[in-house]
Amino acid sequence: MEDVWGLEAPGSPDDFAHVVQLIAAGDPAHSSSYAVRALFALRWAIGAALGWDDAGERPGSGSPTLRERLPADLRGRPGPEFAAQPFSSLYLLENEFAAEIANRTMHGVLHVGLVAEPNGGHRGQIAVLVKPNGLLGIAYMAAIRPFRHLLVYPPMLAEFERRWRSAADEPAPSRA
Repeated sequence: MEDVWGLEAPGSPDDFAHVVQLIAAGDPAHSSSYAVRALFALRWAIGAALGWDDAGERPGSGSPTLRERLPADLRGRPGPEFAAQPFSSLYLLENEFAAEIANRTMHGVLHVGLVAEPNGGHRGQIAVLVKPNGLLGIAYMAAIRPFRHLLVYPPMLAEFERRWRSAADEPAPSRA
């Protein structure tokens, strides 16, 4: 377990699939935070220069994928495609979503859950699970930890909470 965050989750459980769409549509290159945009641009540039993100490192392109190891009932419930991030959806349930990412530095899972509160409301919970790939992955994850915690995740999560609240105020898309 690398990181865990709680989010206030407005709306109802019926909104969860719409919230997952917001996550998949997110693009750090268009963040309202200059630090987020700059750090992601730097990471993608370094990754391209050093071959960390080559196609052969991504799930389903030669490297092992968690999707293939899921029980059949979860394999049949894929979530949305990611627009601008190198994640692959694993599954989407009524209150749970998971996606994976793999590159030369690590293999990770993004997990989003909707947790019922005793007062009848809900809270979101986001967890990131990471398996570093060798010494490079261990060093990379240690090097980016302060940037993630201080400069990247606080503004990204605040922006996501704003988008989530805004989406809760809009009618959910039709599921026809």
